[in-house]
Amino acid sequence: MSLINEYRATEEAIKELQERLKNLSQDDKLQKELEFEGKLRALMGEYSKSLRDIVALLDPDARQSKAPRASKATGTGTTKRARKVKQYKNPNTGEVIETKGGNHKTLKEWKAKWGSDVVEGWSSFLG
Repeated sequence: MSLINEYRATEEAIKELQERLKNLSQDDKLQKELEFEGKLRALMGEYSKSLRDIVALLDPDARQSKAPRASKATGTGTTKRARKVKQYKNPNTGEVIETKGGNHKTLKEWKAKWGSDVVEGWSSFLG
């Protein structure tokens, strides 16, 4: 869309929203709801009560009827499964490496020298 078309479309949308806002502001139901909200918030402030306090007062069973929230796990807060230890044995040198991930200096060197597929063939899982 060209910039001028976007400008005109935005201008038209603003006009429509302004007309809608004007109609809403003249609505008696909206005026009554705004008045009620203002009085309720003033009353809540006068008695130092929050919305939760009001809900608990009006519907004490509301909290119990909801499903309990899941508690946060300790640590990072996620439930990742632990990585298994892999053992790589280089048949060319006889050297053995144990690692949980691929970020191992010697393992990277092997993969660069002999290729990732070949080196993965040297691996086995431990316990």
